[in-house]
Amino acid sequence: MPSHSLFVLLVAGLAALGQFAIATYLPAFDAIGAELAASPAEVQQTLTAYLLPFALAIVWHGAISDAFGRRGFILCGLLLFIAGSLLCALAPDIDWLFAGRVLQGLSAGVGIVVGRVMLRDRFDGVLAQKQLAMVAILFSLAPALAPVCGGWLLSLVGWRGIFAFLAVLGALLWLGCCRQLAETLPVERRQSLRPLALIRGFGDLLRDGRYLLVCLANAGVNTAIYLYVLSAPTFVTRHLGLGSQSFAWLFLPIVGGLLVGSFAAHRAAGRSPPERAVLAGYAVMLAAALVNIGAALWLPVGVPWSLLALPPFGFGLMLTQPGLQLLALDRFPERRGLASSGYVTVQQASNALSAAVLVPLLLGSTLSLALGMALLACLAMLAFRLSQRGL
Repeated sequence: MPSHSLFVLLVAGLAALGQFAIATYLPAFDAIGAELAASPAEVQQTLTAYLLPFALAIVWHGAISDAFGRRGFILCGLLLFIAGSLLCALAPDIDWLFAGRVLQGLSAGVGIVVGRVMLRDRFDGVLAQKQLAMVAILFSLAPALAPVCGGWLLSLVGWRGIFAFLAVLGALLWLGCCRQLAETLPVERRQSLRPLALIRGFGDLLRDGRYLLVCLANAGVNTAIYLYVLSAPTFVTRHLGLGSQSFAWLFLPIVGGLLVGSFAAHRAAGRSPPERAVLAGYAVMLAAALVNIGAALWLPVGVPWSLLALPPFGFGLMLTQPGLQLLALDRFPERRGLASSGYVTVQQASNALSAAVLVPLLLGSTLSLALGMALLACLAMLAFRLSQRGL
């Protein structure tokens, strides 16, 4: 087995790959539209072309890994991601770009779903909580690094170079997993992939009200922060009045909060029940959401006022993550892969709905975005409190 640190680094890289596929090409929207003769709406929908297949495919990722093992499935998923990235890099028109994004969406979720299950397979209790928080520390860097790298690559090699970079990133992870990632699911613990067994497994998830509420509690706050990630091209250039190379003004405050929150979650692991850290995280997020509304109402739109609430919201979000993940996965210890699929499916379906519906509705003003963030945070906290009552 590899060392703990290398194992956690690989799991974090697998999880971050999906984030890079979302955010790295955001600075290139105008360049893509100009070269492929596509409208801004068509380019925006390439996000949905990634997120919807992502949300549909991850329903099956966990079940497949429960049946055939974790390592081989991750390697196959990475190969498909590399192929999709190359197709995007070579796309002659917007339709081919859509096709490449679909392939990326079908495959990027393998690392997110199966990686965290491998971590839970290997670690128990407080150590599992600490390692999940450590993955979150590394993972939280992705939303800041991705658009900054994208803007840099756009200026150097154009938008096609961004997708070539994603292909190289996938190839490096594939090589690392080939050499260092050991299987964590013994053959004797594998589950059947027969239709009746799958139906029974999915039925167990859908009948478990506490599990579903935990999934919704996670999805709500992640979607709240993704309102800003997915509306970044408009938020940065129109609302903040900055150039297309200035995405760091949005992403660095968010990631600063995510990073500090991840460190805080890591230190809190084992010192109090996971539920307490989750509630503390929600309290911080609700306070930040109120500050965000106040800033949108009474302060000038722009830097720094429109960004004040994003770091504390990110901090609170990361306080909740290790606890919510453990609460969800441990509802089904014999089918952690399936439980992880359900957990990520709810989150990504919510993100896809946000990209297709909420972002177009809310990106018109900073106030509407702030209200959307606050509403989602309130609904998420309500879902968590209901889950603790066993409803």
